[in-house]
Amino acid sequence: MKSVNIREFTGGIGRGDPPPVVFLCPAAKPPFGREDYEPFLVDEAVRRLTAAYVPAGMEDMAHSIFYADETPIPAIIEEARTYPFLAERRVVVVRNAERYKDLSGEKRSPLAPLLEYIENPAETTLLILVASVVDRRKKFYKACEKNACLVESPQLTEGEMREWINAEMRARGRRMEEAALRELMERAGNRLSDVNNALLLVCGYAGGANTVTEADVRAACADVAEETVWQLTDAIAYSQADKALASLYQLQALNRAPEEIIGTINWLLENAYRAHPDTEPVVGKPFVERKVAPLARTLGLQKLKAAMALCTQTTFQMRNTGVDRDLALEMLVIKLACPGVRRAGAR
Repeated sequence: MKSVNIREFTGGIGRGDPPPVVFLCPAAKPPFGREDYEPFLVDEAVRRLTAAYVPAGMEDMAHSIFYADETPIPAIIEEARTYPFLAERRVVVVRNAERYKDLSGEKRSPLAPLLEYIENPAETTLLILVASVVDRRKKFYKACEKNACLVESPQLTEGEMREWINAEMRARGRRMEEAALRELMERAGNRLSDVNNALLLVCGYAGGANTVTEADVRAACADVAEETVWQLTDAIAYSQADKALASLYQLQALNRAPEEIIGTINWLLENAYRAHPDTEPVVGKPFVERKVAPLARTLGLQKLKAAMALCTQTTFQMRNTGVDRDLALEMLVIKLACPGVRRAGAR
């Protein structure tokens, strides 16, 4: 089956019945100068698929999420074969499916039931497989290539990035000047999660203005990135909980929404992880790399991973429970700046 680009695929979601198996993966031939995998677009595709094919209020009964490195394949197949209750179809998402690339395709292999399912899927289930790494020589990829809807998600080209930013601005009822767009892309780099976070910061700074200018981009980055956020970064890096809380309160005083603040913290942690000498991903922007270097150096890989997981957990709590969002942010910052955790995690 011919592969499809993720932007084309996402644009068609909701138009008719979905394919029974969707495989979201890196591109075989990404655009020049771009990485082969853009997780932000993958997450957006999964979100849209879920919204389109899981009825509102039926999430607990018709939607399941598994992780390939945690859940045995037979349990996933059993869920996928189960007829949906009070819904037209069941949506089953399997993340970390890159684990399957190292499994044998022999009949007695743990992978065999999944290969059989991909070849003969249930008509009432949408199975979504998400893999950040693939081996195109192995049977898992070949089975998806032959029988599933194979969706490739490379990083956007410069032109596509411009289109994406402009579309996001239109969705907000705004526009961005060309000079502002260039400045934003220069500061944020090629990763869409970074661009999205930067866009949130700039739009927040611009307030209700219909047009975002280059001055808005520069001022927003200078106001938040060069001052308060970087102060927060240093405070977390050196386990100064009081200063970290002071920076948090300053961001709140600047009318930054809790979702925006936690998105910024996660952005800092992700870039610190990329800046660590023992990781392959790169930050991509010298300005940001210099700023997060102390965080990468003093926390270490294990603490950075734990910190990103903590951000994800806090985000989930803020979105899905009645927890006080400001209090949740305070607890997150205190935990990130806890001296004992920093020493235990750094290496």
